[in-house]
Amino acid sequence: MHDWVGIFHSPRSAYPVSEIALKITLALSLGLLVGFEREWSNKDIGARTFALASLLGLLGSLLGTASMLFAAMAILILITFANLRGLRIARKLEATTSAALAIIFLLGILVGQGHLFTPVACSIVVTMLLSLKPQFRAFAGGLSEQEVRSAIVLALLGFVIWPLLPNRFVDRWNLLEPREAWIIVVIVACLGFLNYVLLRVYGQKGIYLTAIFGGLVNSTASVVELTATLAAPDLAPLTVSVVLLTSIAMFVRNILILAIFAPAAIPTAVLPLTAMSAVACYWIFRDRRRAERVESAVSLALASPVSLRKVLRFALLLFLVQVVATLARRIAGVAGFQTVAVLGGFVSSASTTAASASMAMHGRVTFAEAGVAAVITSMASAAIDLPIVYRQFRSGPQIRELAVSSFLQMTAGVLVLISQERLLHLM
Repeated sequence: MHDWVGIFHSPRSAYPVSEIALKITLALSLGLLVGFEREWSNKDIGARTFALASLLGLLGSLLGTASMLFAAMAILILITFANLRGLRIARKLEATTSAALAIIFLLGILVGQGHLFTPVACSIVVTMLLSLKPQFRAFAGGLSEQEVRSAIVLALLGFVIWPLLPNRFVDRWNLLEPREAWIIVVIVACLGFLNYVLLRVYGQKGIYLTAIFGGLVNSTASVVELTATLAAPDLAPLTVSVVLLTSIAMFVRNILILAIFAPAAIPTAVLPLTAMSAVACYWIFRDRRRAERVESAVSLALASPVSLRKVLRFALLLFLVQVVATLARRIAGVAGFQTVAVLGGFVSSASTTAASASMAMHGRVTFAEAGVAAVITSMASAAIDLPIVYRQFRSGPQIRELAVSSFLQMTAGVLVLISQERLLHLM
């Protein structure tokens, strides 16, 4: 009897006991994971069926191609009858459950072939997608036609236009490399769209959150929209805090752009922008009691930052800043480059920061110069807020407070920049 048992459990067997036990446990666990979600969603096909389908895939993989085809036919028949029953009783297809069952069957095959990460990761993703049905439905139901077009435009920019662009300099002065510049356009557009989605989801939970997410999308456009809303007598006291919040969000966005394209420039830019943000935070903290007394839930109706017209305008501005800044650096040195950064900040600090980072990547400017350019263009973008607020209020405490706070912000940023430069020279 012992000999027979030894032969049955021989390590030279095609099915080593410990290995098969582990595979069976993993296959059943993956099937149960997805199946319990289907049980929780009150589906007819639940935990037992999904576990058995995963086990069937495992056995088909172990027994060979013919068995695998037979198992696949069995799963196909099961899916067919489940959908026929759904059509007869509820007049709807069980498409999602059918797809999940087919995936679990394939994951069982992968387990039988010795894979671990792929089946485990896929089963977790499948369970997550199934459980998030209410959230997906609510989000999709709230999408506008413009937002759907924005997602399509992003795919067009990244997967169609970008591969077609020349991967070399197209001029004899080595000023513009289209494919390199276009990937910056695509990434910044994706950041803008992500921030826009956050604005849509969280933007109506208070004017401060609205200002933050709006500043991440487009700080100047947000200030224009918000000051028009804040002109009402009960909201006017919040004007300075809200405008400063959009500036802080813009600073964060520009640091993020540097982090993506020129990380070595961050040590130069982060301290001045942090000092400016600290001054703005002090002003916001000082006015917190006003916010407590004011009804601050407002809606910010910003258009999606991703459309062919807006992206092409951003790309044109990026190319223009990059070319002009490169020429200014060659002709007038650092002063010429920083002058272009100031002028670019009055139009778009995001494009100017991205252009500076791109130039640093290609060695046209140093990373320190790119960091200084990001700080200067952020200051110029923040300075534009003052005439916008003045146009709305003309006079009053809002103008005076914003002028003082902006002056203190700029002073803090400049002092930190100068201190950094002196410390570097001393070292």
